[in-house]
Amino acid sequence: MMPRSVEITVENRQNIAVDTGRLSVRLAESIRAEGPVEGELIIALVDDVEMQRINCEFLDHDWPTDVVSFSYVEETDSADSRIDGELVVSVDTAQRQARQHGWSLDDELLLYCVHGFLHLRGYDDLTDDARVQMRQRECELLGRIGLVPQGLPS
Repeated sequence: MMPRSVEITVENRQNIAVDTGRLSVRLAESIRAEGPVEGELIIALVDDVEMQRINCEFLDHDWPTDVVSFSYVEETDSADSRIDGELVVSVDTAQRQARQHGWSLDDELLLYCVHGFLHLRGYDDLTDDARVQMRQRECELLGRIGLVPQGLPS
């Protein structure tokens, strides 16, 4: 039997240099640490202008954010074993935050992708308790691939 996995496609839609191959490989390692999951995941790397447009259109927020998750899984699909979705990630925001937290742009982007992936898995950060649980899981998944997030708010 073939092991289940998530096919990851990274689309760089902005001008800052990003190691998309590394991002894809490290995200796949993190996803495997979450458990058996299969599906397709598109990572769209955008600038703050595009992120703000997406936030306005889909979330009624008139500002850029770090990551927005879009799930394409049907309600009848098993959320435990399948994800299909898109993560829209602001590279501009990641670049600012990486400098502030003292780690690389690539690692900040990976944090955003793990965060967005966890949203697709059903985690949220809308309440204090849920936010703590999500942050702990982010740290666990990143820790399994040797990253220790810096400056995460709880």
